[in-house]
Amino acid sequence: MATIKRFEDLEIWKEARRLSFEVYKLTCEPPFATDFRFRDQIRAAAGSVMDNIAEGFERSGRLEVVNFLGFAKGSAGEVRSQLHRAFDQTYIKEATYQAKIEEYEKLSASIAGFISYLNRSEIKGQKFKDRR
Repeated sequence: MATIKRFEDLEIWKEARRLSFEVYKLTCEPPFATDFRFRDQIRAAAGSVMDNIAEGFERSGRLEVVNFLGFAKGSAGEVRSQLHRAFDQTYIKEATYQAKIEEYEKLSASIAGFISYLNRSEIKGQKFKDRR
């Protein structure tokens, strides 16, 4: 596996970013746009997925990366829960609801796969590289 030097190169971060923007666009449409608390909550959760991936990566220790990936996966679950609520409240159509649920399930699985890989890895992280 090639060494990733920037979180922006991680496929899971790229997908989380794309989905965050998709959630933002969804919440610009009425009636979602006028339910300010709910709109802000789902936007924050969607942004939290990509932000936690980035923060964990920048901490440069494998265990910290794994910890923050767990937070990111939790936020992806939070977005899915909110998508269920948005559908139940008729803020989004069924096709959109189904598509976004599937995309967030796939992202969660990808994050879980990366966590699993890192848990099996002997790599400690950049901040431990020069320690003896």
